[in-house]
Amino acid sequence: MHGILTLRTAAFNVIRQANRSKAALTAVALGVTAMMLAAGFIDWNLRFGRENTIHSHLGHIHVMNPRFLYFGRSDPLSYVLPNREQDTKKLLEGPGVVAVAPRLLIAGLASSGETTLSFIGEGVDPGLEAELSSALRFPEGRNLQPGENNTVVVGRGLADNLGLRLGGTLVLVANTKGGRINAVEAKTVGVFESITKAYDDIALRIPISLARQLMRVDGEHLRIVLLDDTARTPQTLEWMKANLGETQYDVVPWTQLADFYNKTASLFAKQVGVIYLIIAVIIVLAISNTMTMSVIQRIGEIGTMMAIGARRKDILLLFIAEGVVLGIVGTIIGVFVGSLLALLISQIGIPMPPGPGMTWGYRAGILLTPGTVISACMTAMATTALASFYPAWKASRMEIVESLRALQ
Repeated sequence: MHGILTLRTAAFNVIRQANRSKAALTAVALGVTAMMLAAGFIDWNLRFGRENTIHSHLGHIHVMNPRFLYFGRSDPLSYVLPNREQDTKKLLEGPGVVAVAPRLLIAGLASSGETTLSFIGEGVDPGLEAELSSALRFPEGRNLQPGENNTVVVGRGLADNLGLRLGGTLVLVANTKGGRINAVEAKTVGVFESITKAYDDIALRIPISLARQLMRVDGEHLRIVLLDDTARTPQTLEWMKANLGETQYDVVPWTQLADFYNKTASLFAKQVGVIYLIIAVIIVLAISNTMTMSVIQRIGEIGTMMAIGARRKDILLLFIAEGVVLGIVGTIIGVFVGSLLALLISQIGIPMPPGPGMTWGYRAGILLTPGTVISACMTAMATTALASFYPAWKASRMEIVESLRALQ
């Protein structure tokens, strides 16, 4: 009951000193709004980068030979998985799995006219890749389609360097497992752009039947698993480890493969931390200044309270409670304003130039998650309570006689 009475008295004092309270409330509200918008903007960009990476070529989970991740790049044809339909059906039973697509990795030389360049590529199932690679952009032409056996889609950078145009013939040359050289021809039906320019500069895709013909194998290196929700990746990963057998297959989540995304997320997290620190300092200074002015102008009031029996502890708690009330009210206002601005900004969109390693711009928004809102609220309320402590302590240490002189 004593605590409730203290809060009621503190709320009354905040209302009574409306002019000073407005400045403090404005600082807290603007701080909360700024933290929400800054964190929400970064969260939106991280989600955008994550989902584009997953839905352009990476997928959520890779199923592979247990040794392929460490040795497969140097000798890929020694770690080909057998082409077994029952294995794909087993993967489709996993929680949240919506598609399982085979991929055969290929590498060699691509020739168009008089130009020859090295490439890395993938043999894919055209029907399944339409869903798995839905984020791929095709500024020219289209994606591979089911039933095609001699077509190719080429990354923007590789197509430009080869001088390749739609309808042009691309000759692919690669080494087979036996060390022999094999070649195939494919008709160019599309030029794609992913979120990563470095990938587009060297990559191409052909139907997996043509890739198997080129490499003279019957199987695939990877089975790419697509989920209905990225958040289900850990759950599905555990299911696969329990049901597939770790000695026969290795299951690798997208988080272990998206190195650029992981580094970007780490950088953004540090930036958000710095923003929160700067805003917290501003709130501390604003609240501390308001509370200090309140103590100076209420010296006589403090002396009177102590003269009629209020303990120093009561004075301390009262002024801290006033700071807490300012923090709560300012936080509520900030959450309301920040939510409205986030909705408005997301509707309009923020024009963004191409990011590092990208070739195209986009319109960003603000993504407010419960974690973002709670983090902003807790930061604001903690800093207001901290900022109130020193002025409250000074008020509680005043001498009764000197305080009462202020009334004369």
